[in-house]
Amino acid sequence: MDVGNGFGLVETYLPLHIIAIRLVLAAFFGAMIGFEREMHTAEAGLRTHILVAVAAALFTILAFEIFHTIQDAANTNPDPIRAVEAITAGIAFLGAGAIFRSGAGVKGLTTGAGMWLAGAVGLATALGHYYVAAGVALLAVLVMASLQVFAHRVLGNKPPEREDDEEQA
Repeated sequence: MDVGNGFGLVETYLPLHIIAIRLVLAAFFGAMIGFEREMHTAEAGLRTHILVAVAAALFTILAFEIFHTIQDAANTNPDPIRAVEAITAGIAFLGAGAIFRSGAGVKGLTTGAGMWLAGAVGLATALGHYYVAAGVALLAVLVMASLQVFAHRVLGNKPPEREDDEEQA
């Protein structure tokens, strides 16, 4: 692996402007999902989903940068899928932390799933699948918003109570 020049800079496989675009798009797509959560719950919201999406994108970019560096440097056969698996497991761990039991019910399940999805959207963005990431983020918002309205108006489920006095994630 190249240790960089005197300033600690290294050459990247992807141009830096492409990396920046992918990280900004991951933040935007994560914000799309997080905004819906922010509007309907006191659990993990806008900031959390943005951070999850950007972190997943950054880990993915770094994993593939390492992959190309190692592959170019020696006759090895690195496996970037391991990094994707680690990213997925880490995000699932965060999502599980948002889920808890409340009496006979479970709270935070949709938020946990949204965080996991935000990570997948960040991963897709980092790999350059912008249309897929945008479409999935939009689909997630449509599903969460429309089905919440359906559950509350048609099925009569009461909306979750918002705790505005507490710090939101």
